[in-house]
Amino acid sequence: MRFIKLLLGDIRFQMKYGFYLLYLTFSAVYIMLLLVFPETWREKAVSLMIYSDPAALGLFFMGAIVLLEKSERVLNALAVSPVTTIEYILSKVLSLAAISILVSLVLAVVAGSNNIPMLLLSVALTSGIFTLLGLIVATKINSLNGYLMATVPLEILCVVPPLIYLFCPTKLLRFFPLCSSMVLITGSVHSAGYDIAILGLVFALLLVLAYSSTEKMWKRLGGVTL
Repeated sequence: MRFIKLLLGDIRFQMKYGFYLLYLTFSAVYIMLLLVFPETWREKAVSLMIYSDPAALGLFFMGAIVLLEKSERVLNALAVSPVTTIEYILSKVLSLAAISILVSLVLAVVAGSNNIPMLLLSVALTSGIFTLLGLIVATKINSLNGYLMATVPLEILCVVPPLIYLFCPTKLLRFFPLCSSMVLITGSVHSAGYDIAILGLVFALLLVLAYSSTEKMWKRLGGVTL
């Protein structure tokens, strides 16, 4: 019950600050683009859209979320409450994954994607990975500018290789973990077990790192500059 209340609180927080409205607008724009594209382009176009935006939204917005929570003293309250670190992290992961999955589902249906369940599983895992990466960075900075400077190299590293792999698949890029996400988003099931295992392993590793970073952040709570 405590975790459900925490999760609902995060969802309300995201609604209050326009996350859902923003992605409703993005979805409308993406749908219009997909309907304009020739049918032969839609499969790759929707994969590119899903991976580079809704799946990666946690990395884009975790800095703003954590900084707002710091400035509003939300974290101070949570630090002295019965809420545990893992509950806090999983609430962030699941609440942002909900947006990613909803937007991706709409885009996949419009584009007529194959194997939508596999696509959504990949989006859920990828969203979790990006959210954890964003949280790890966000716990170590005190300004939005600092967060943006820290995450730009991460965004390039995490987004560019899978997008290259989408249009030019090579054996070398196939070993990059997040290319497994792109493979599953395209609906491929030939190596689904391998790809799911790789994404699950990356998620588990980042969860451990995010737990450690969040614990340290809660111990040094202080003022921030937005």
